[in-house]
Amino acid sequence: MNASLTKLLAFACLGASMSLVGSYVALSKPLLAIFPVFLLATLRFGVGAIAMARWIKAPEFEPKLTTRTRGLLFLESFLGNFMFSVCMLFGMRYTTAVAAGIIMSAIPAAVAVLSWLFLKEKVSWRSWTGIGCAALGIALYSLTKTEHLAHIEKAPDVFFGMSSVWFGNMLLVGAVLCEASYAVIGKKLTEGLGPKRISALINLWGLALVLPLGVREGLNFDFQAVPLQAWMLLVFYGMAASVWTVWLWMTGLKTVSASQAGVFTVMLPIAATLTGVLFLDEKMSAMQLVAFGISLIGVLVATTAQPSRNH
Repeated sequence: MNASLTKLLAFACLGASMSLVGSYVALSKPLLAIFPVFLLATLRFGVGAIAMARWIKAPEFEPKLTTRTRGLLFLESFLGNFMFSVCMLFGMRYTTAVAAGIIMSAIPAAVAVLSWLFLKEKVSWRSWTGIGCAALGIALYSLTKTEHLAHIEKAPDVFFGMSSVWFGNMLLVGAVLCEASYAVIGKKLTEGLGPKRISALINLWGLALVLPLGVREGLNFDFQAVPLQAWMLLVFYGMAASVWTVWLWMTGLKTVSASQAGVFTVMLPIAATLTGVLFLDEKMSAMQLVAFGISLIGVLVATTAQPSRNH
C-alpha cells in the first residue's frame, strides 16, 4: 500500500471516529434520562471490556509494557475518559451549551500546541489555517444555537466568590486540555502498541476509575424498569464509545501527526447535529450549514499540509 493511500485511510479512520463520537453523544440523551451519569459510564466501559477481552493479551510482535508505557496508558484513560467526562458534564451544569461549543472549538488549536511542545511536531501555516477555520466554524455553529446564554451578573457564586458561569467555563477549558492531551498521549502510545491493545487497556482503566461511583449509583437503581430498546441503545453506545471510536482514532494516529488529527474534532458537532436532525427531530438552520462548511474547509486545508517532525 502506497503512502498516499495509507494516509487517506488514516484520515478516513479519524473522521469516522469523531463522527461516531458525535452520533453517540446525541443518542446518549435518552440514555441519560434513564441512567445516572456514573452508572451509565460504568455500563459503557463494561460493554467495552466484554467486547475487547481478546485484545488485552499482547501480540507476539509487541514489546512488554514498560513502566513509562503503563503510566501513559493510565494518563490516557484518566485524562481522556474520566477527567474529560467529569469536566464536561459538571461544566455543562453551570454554563450553557452555547458557551461549551465556543470553548470546545479550541480543541484543534490545543492539540497543535501540545503536539509542538511535547512531540516536537512542526505545525505548518496550512495546518494553522485549517485549525483556525475549524475553530471558527465550531464557534459560529455554537452562536447559532437557540439555547439562552446564562446571565453572568445574575449567576450565583459557587467557589471563592466566582460566578457559576465562569466556574463552568473553567471546567470546560479543563475538558479541552484533557481532550488535547488524549490526542498527544495517544500518538506516543501508537509508537509501541497496536490500536486494539491500546483501546482495550485504556478501557479497563476507565472501568476501574468509574466503577466505585457507578456501583454506588447502581445500588438504588431499578434495572427492571429499563425498557429493552434502552438496553439495545446502551450496547450500541458502549461499543461506539469504548471500542469503535478509540480503535479508529488510534489507527489513524499511527500514520497522521497529532496536530493534523486534532482538526478532525470538527466532525463531532457535525455528526451530533445530523444525528439530532435525522433521529431526534431537531432542526438545522442555514447559518449552521455555513458554519459546518467553514469547518470542513478547515479539514481540507489541514489535511493537504505536509507537517514534519524534529528529531
